Amino acid sequence: MNRCKFLIVAAFSLVLLTCTICSQAQQEQPGPGAKPATVMPDVIAVPPAAQPSSHFDVEAATNAYLDAIPPTARSKSDAYFEGGYWLILWDFLYAAIMYFLLLHFRWSAMMRNLAERITRFKPLQTAIYIVEFLVITTVLGAPLAIYEGYIRERQYGLATQTFGPWMREQFQMLVVNIVISAIVAMVLFAIVRRLPRTWWIGGAAVSMCFLVILVMIGPVFLVPIFNKVTVLNDPRITQPILSMARANGIPAEKVYQIDASRQTTRMSANVSGFGSTMRITLNDNLLRRGSPEEIQSVMGHEMGHYVLHHIPKDVLYFSVVIVIFFACLRWLLERALARWGERWQIRDVGDTAVLPLVLLLGSVFGFVYTPFFNTHVRTSEYEADLYGLNASRQPDGFAQAAIHLGEYRKMNPGPIEEWIFFDHPSGRNRINAAMRWKAENLQLFTPKTGQ
Repeated sequence: MNRCKFLIVAAFSLVLLTCTICSQAQQEQPGPGAKPATVMPDVIAVPPAAQPSSHFDVEAATNAYLDAIPPTARSKSDAYFEGGYWLILWDFLYAAIMYFLLLHFRWSAMMRNLAERITRFKPLQTAIYIVEFLVITTVLGAPLAIYEGYIRERQYGLATQTFGPWMREQFQMLVVNIVISAIVAMVLFAIVRRLPRTWWIGGAAVSMCFLVILVMIGPVFLVPIFNKVTVLNDPRITQPILSMARANGIPAEKVYQIDASRQTTRMSANVSGFGSTMRITLNDNLLRRGSPEEIQSVMGHEMGHYVLHHIPKDVLYFSVVIVIFFACLRWLLERALARWGERWQIRDVGDTAVLPLVLLLGSVFGFVYTPFFNTHVRTSEYEADLYGLNASRQPDGFAQAAIHLGEYRKMNPGPIEEWIFFDHPSGRNRINAAMRWKAENLQLFTPKTGQ
C-alpha cells in the first residue's frame, strides 16, 4: 500500500512537471538572451548632481543615481525580489512536506530496505540510499524547482537558456550532488555508528572539514563542470586588476573569465579558493556590460573579501553554527525517534532511513536562522564594499555596479525588510557609501589648476 501511495505522489509530481513545461513552452516567445523593454541601462553616465564640485551633496548624488533607473525597471526588480520573500516560505514548506511524506508513509524505510537487499556492506548501503533519496526528492521537488529556477528567471529576463540546456545542467548538478552527498553521508553515518553517544561532535568536525574542502576545490574542479573558464588576455582589463591585486598583497598572476552568459544575464565576479586554488574570475556579462571603472570597483570589492580573510572567517563562523546545529539535532532526534521512530520504522540514529527527519529538522533550523545568516553575510559584504572603494578609488563605478545589481535586487527597502531578507547591502546604501567616500576624496576627481 505504501509503495502504491508513493507511486501516486511521484506520478502526480510528474504530471505537474509536464503541465508546467508545456505552459512555459506556450508562453516562451523571446529567444535566448532576449531582453525585455524594462531593463536597467547598460551605460550609466555620472549624473550632474554626482559630479565633483565644491557643493557636492551625498544625498543628492545618491538620489541622482537612483533616478537614473527607469521606473518600470525598478518596479520589475522590486517585484522579482519581493517575490523571493514568498519563495523562502514556499521552499521551506514544500521541502518540509516532502520529508514528512517520506517518513509518514515509510518510504524512507523502504529505500533503506532496498539498499540492504542489494548489499550487506554498510557504506555501500548508505551510498545506494543516497542515490534513491536524491532521485526521488528531485522528482517530487521538480514542479517548484522548475518554476523557481527556470520559468520565473525567464519571465523576468534573467535567464538565457531554453529548457533543454537548463534541464541538462540540472541533471549534471544531480550527478555532482549524488557523488558529493554519498561521500559525506558514508563518512557521517560511519561516525554515528562508531560513536553512538558522541556522534554529534564527530559529525560537526567532519562537516567542517568537508566545508573547507568544497571551498578549496570549487573554483578549480566544480565550476568548470558547468561553465568554460578561460584566461582573460585583454590587458586593458587585466592590467588594472592585477596592479590592484599586487598593491593589496594578493598573489595573482592571471585573471580568468567565465561564460556565465550561457545561463544568465547577471553580472558577477569573485576572488575565491585557498592557496594554489585562489582565482580572480569575472563573468562575461560584467566584461560586456560594465565600464572599466565599474569592473575595477567590483574587483576591488572581491579583493576585499580575500584581504579581509572573509573566507576563513566564514569557515570559522559557520563551524560554530554547525556545532550548534548538531547539538540541537542530537537532542531533537532522540526525542523524535523515541516518539515516532517505531511508526516510521527507523531503528536508531545510525539508520540511513533517518535522513528525511534530519533534513526536516535542518529545514526548520535554516528557516529560523535566515535573518541571522543574511546579517552575517551582509556585514561581510559591507566591509568588502568599503575596502573596494579604497582599493579601486572608483566610487562612480561602484554606483554603476549597484544599479546593475538592482536588476534583481530591490534598491530601496525598509530597515526591517533589509535585515530579514537582504544578504547584501541594499542598492541605495551601497550607492550612498560610494558617494560618501567620494565626498571625502573630492581632490582625486577635481582637475588641478596651474599656478
